[in-house]
Amino acid sequence: MTRDPITPAALAARPMLFASGEQAYVAGAVRRTSEVPDGADPAWADEVVAELEPGERALCALSFAAGAPGLAHFVTGAEHALRRPVADMDVERTYEVTEFPTPDEYAAMVSSALEKIASGDLHKVVLGRCLDVVSTPPLVPAEIIDRLLTTRPGRYVFSVPLGCSTDGEGPILVGASPELLVRREGAVISCTPLAGSVPRSSDPAEDARRAGELQHSAKDLAEHAFVVEAIVHALKDVCVEIEYPATPELLSTDTVWHLATPIHARLADPVDGPSALRLAQLLHPTPAVGGVPTAAANAVIADLEGDLRDWFAGCVGWVDRHGDGEFAITIRAAVMDGPRLRLFAGAGIVAGSDPASEVRETGAKLATMARVTGLP
Repeated sequence: MTRDPITPAALAARPMLFASGEQAYVAGAVRRTSEVPDGADPAWADEVVAELEPGERALCALSFAAGAPGLAHFVTGAEHALRRPVADMDVERTYEVTEFPTPDEYAAMVSSALEKIASGDLHKVVLGRCLDVVSTPPLVPAEIIDRLLTTRPGRYVFSVPLGCSTDGEGPILVGASPELLVRREGAVISCTPLAGSVPRSSDPAEDARRAGELQHSAKDLAEHAFVVEAIVHALKDVCVEIEYPATPELLSTDTVWHLATPIHARLADPVDGPSALRLAQLLHPTPAVGGVPTAAANAVIADLEGDLRDWFAGCVGWVDRHGDGEFAITIRAAVMDGPRLRLFAGAGIVAGSDPASEVRETGAKLATMARVTGLP
């Protein structure tokens, strides 16, 4: 499915970008948008790369579930330093906030998942919850993006219209993910999965204690190992020289400590090997957002969450005509649609998880994006 180019005025009001490190790739023009009902279709990934013209990139988003939609915007643009003028952040707004499921309902979901884990049907499952924020006057996409670029609550800042019309109407996916799914630079492949986390503290001593406790938590280390093993297993089909440390590192955001493992590999076939978009399809969804075993975890997610996820817990990034690119997991993200901003956060549930702790963890993760809206 294709759409006509998005107008320059629409792009100015709703910037389309993907930022990594200290640089942001900002789309200046969109040639067309391709949408498919199955974002996991390998033929689509190959078609996207083959259709890219010199100087173009495809800014892409994949949904969480297998067989769910994918989209790619064929864009030209430029790299810009992340320092941007901040949009007017002094607008006074009123907010109507709806939490779903409620903390008590979410704790019950965790308890239900723990029963399945205890029965042996499941090893790990990631369960999420949402906040709906309706603001008066409505939040402005450019304002949210400016705040994300200024505050940098996650390394990967993104703004991607979801099937956007030519006049810029429709939902837009924005966020600041801390998690790299995959990066391809020539033959060099990098992944940095995150799994196992704890809310941070404003007290430095307590914050350090929590970080140290996380590094030695048997529950969190087991949760993290599931993710690393799954990624390494998938990479073995297309890569050689796969290297990663024996124990995870600590990675911090403004609200959460994470366990992280940097994984590096080389494509077995540097010439005809998979593009960054195809690698994203191969790896996604990892147990960092799904679970183990995959089929059992997905069934539990569908049963307990319903249709909460949609584009959340998917992946977002870019690919060029050489196959190079970079994709982040769609976490610490929101979907803006008119006056409504929907936020999503999840937590990994394994044997030993505590429902109350998982409520606190998802609350800390939701706070990252809630602050960007102006909520206290």
